[in-house]
Amino acid sequence: MPAPSDTIAVPDALNLISRLIDTVEPSQLVAVHCMDEAGCVLFWNSACAELYGIASADALGRPLASLLAFEQADEHAAALAEAWRSGRAKPARDWQVNTASGRRLWVNSTLFPVAQDGAVRQMFCVDADITARRIEDEALRAAGANFRQLYLSSADAILMLQGERVTDLNPAALALFKCPQRDGMVGHRLRDFSTQQPPDGEQQAGPPGMDEGGGSLRYDWRFLNCAGEAFWAEVLMTSISLDHGYLFYVVVRDISARKQAERTLHLAAQVFENCRDAIVLTDRERRIIALNRSFTQITGYEAEAMLGQPLQLRRSGEDEHDFQRLVWQEMDANGHWQGEVSARRRGGELFPGWLSLTAIRDNADRVSSYMGMLSDITDRKRDADHTRHLAEHDFLTDLPNRVLLLDRLSLALASARRSHTMLAILFIDLDRFKEVNDTLGHQVGDQLLKEVAARLVKCVRGADTVSRQGGDEFLIILADIGGADQAAHVAASVLGAIAQPFQLGPHALHVSGSVGISLYPEDGDGIEQLINNADVAMYHAKESGRNGFKFFNADMHARIAEREQLESGLRLALREQQFELAFHAEVDIASGAAVGVEALLRWRHPELGLLRPERFMAAAEEAGLMVPIGNWVLQQACRTARRWRDAGHSLVVAVNLSAAQFAQKDLLAVVRAALEASGLDPASLELELTEAIIMKGGNAARSTLDALHGLGVRLTIDDFGTGYSRLGYLKDYPVDKLKIDQSFVATLDGNTAVIGAMIAMARSLDMLAIAEGVETQEQLDFLRSAGCDQYQGYLADAQVQASALGQLLAG
Repeated sequence: MPAPSDTIAVPDALNLISRLIDTVEPSQLVAVHCMDEAGCVLFWNSACAELYGIASADALGRPLASLLAFEQADEHAAALAEAWRSGRAKPARDWQVNTASGRRLWVNSTLFPVAQDGAVRQMFCVDADITARRIEDEALRAAGANFRQLYLSSADAILMLQGERVTDLNPAALALFKCPQRDGMVGHRLRDFSTQQPPDGEQQAGPPGMDEGGGSLRYDWRFLNCAGEAFWAEVLMTSISLDHGYLFYVVVRDISARKQAERTLHLAAQVFENCRDAIVLTDRERRIIALNRSFTQITGYEAEAMLGQPLQLRRSGEDEHDFQRLVWQEMDANGHWQGEVSARRRGGELFPGWLSLTAIRDNADRVSSYMGMLSDITDRKRDADHTRHLAEHDFLTDLPNRVLLLDRLSLALASARRSHTMLAILFIDLDRFKEVNDTLGHQVGDQLLKEVAARLVKCVRGADTVSRQGGDEFLIILADIGGADQAAHVAASVLGAIAQPFQLGPHALHVSGSVGISLYPEDGDGIEQLINNADVAMYHAKESGRNGFKFFNADMHARIAEREQLESGLRLALREQQFELAFHAEVDIASGAAVGVEALLRWRHPELGLLRPERFMAAAEEAGLMVPIGNWVLQQACRTARRWRDAGHSLVVAVNLSAAQFAQKDLLAVVRAALEASGLDPASLELELTEAIIMKGGNAARSTLDALHGLGVRLTIDDFGTGYSRLGYLKDYPVDKLKIDQSFVATLDGNTAVIGAMIAMARSLDMLAIAEGVETQEQLDFLRSAGCDQYQGYLADAQVQASALGQLLAG
């Protein structure tokens, strides 16, 4: 059979057909059999076997003519031919039949054709045994004298009508219509017991009438009994002459079971033919005996090409014979099977399908046939594959994401353990990628990441995996490598590929990367351990100057552990007030008076003692603690300066702002709150920030600086000369002071001209100039001669140390 595939629920149509057939099969009231165009029996229910004395096993596959001989053979053949030709059900009719088992019967039979693709393919016959009734009729005619007795004892409901009114009825009629008393029917019209709503929208004004001229009339009618229950009945109305008048002898026989069987068969045929999924029926030998229109539409195979063919099952990637054996084993054990199969269209194309198989059993609980429903799940599988791809790949670069990476790394590690080979993890991070996003925008940053991803894929083999972990981090799995030198070679190739210029629209970018490498089994045998160690090695590559690669070693892990301890300790230090401030004097060169101090952070670690910022600030930045620590420094510096002012020392306190602090949206509110809480005059607070911080802030930096200046706070450019040093930018900002970096002051030889230019620049911009790191008198004398305004450093602290201010700073 052209085959089916992905997991779907068994369609309701298949269950419905199975239930309908199961409804007819065990019925003891209605004999149902089915034949094909050749007259061979395809279906023979238990009622048929009982009625005709022929078992189902003896009837199936044999011509009906060899089983039943009709007395009116020509008429029966003509009625059968007309039903095949017209495709319409024939009205019920009585036939006398001689069976192969020797029985002689009267049956009331309805022919029910079943069409497929507009052509009748099968003929269902619904038979009811009326032998007893016919015998009764014959006896009634032969024994008129005993009519009353037969009338009263008849199993059929008999009513006598004069005109339209009931004049008499037998006990069987009272029982059929469930009337406790004769008065409930006598005097009423038969149409008074018709249902108000005809079934299936048919018009039912009332039972058909009959002329009083004689003869008989047979029809089916839906009545309503005295209990309000509807039932179908066959009505035989005979006109009888009596005393120069006419009355009607009416026999009413309950045919609800037969009607239900007919409706069941009709519904089954409609479901079979109109179901959107392909349905196929086979005999017990699994040869196809019927298929619906959808089967042809889905597979392209017409019914003529498939009838009689064996049902073949196959699944992609599995041996056909083994697969069929497993399916039929489950069918024999459970009576049903469902799963994905590979189906073939008439043109040879394979497509995935989902097949549901069900075994149909006869009254002896033996399998008589099989039903299968096939759904084309090509679109579902395509959607599922697309969904799976989205779940396992990065949306921006289409590289495997962390989910797929972990899966592949697990497989690669398992393979490496089995074959005792080496595996490498390369953890890649772009250097200063944040600057690209901050200066050129995230759209350019995204384009850069996609270009980097494309270059990384070209650096590795097809068996390797390149994954994006998020942000600007990438990870490469190098499976089955010969040694560490091979990993180093790939790392060098990666760095070379990243170092090539990127042309992104109008922007020509030059970036670099840092790579960390961990090896299996030397650096760990677990997924997370290898990834974490490669991450540690990458951070050491950054600390070593970036644009390079580092292999993991144990010392790196120790330093990272120390960094993690520092981060944990910093959070504890904030909670337990372990920070303190140290102050360095700022002295006016002309007068020699102290005019201000710079507040510098210290951490009194409970185990390591007093730590300077260079020991822990990098950890604070990595931990995202620069803002809360910086805010603490600002608040404490303002409170201390206020206490000094109250003690008679009007000093300006300088506080350094980090890049993270300057970028926070509520900086102005934080500064204002610190001033208000301490009561410090804004003019006594000086905020120091580097030129690089201002330049990275873009247009927003100008607004922030203007707002701070409007608050009355003084602003200083720190470490001037080591960054941008662009006069064109500085003149647009409300800066009060330039601080010359100590690297220029430390070696005056060769730097005197530069320092002089810086001081001149400050004067031209109406700013003060202050030099830091002044340690000798020679340096101070030069600064005085160059026109510098202020200085700070060892020499300044020594000058105020013996004074009352010095004691205040030290305390």
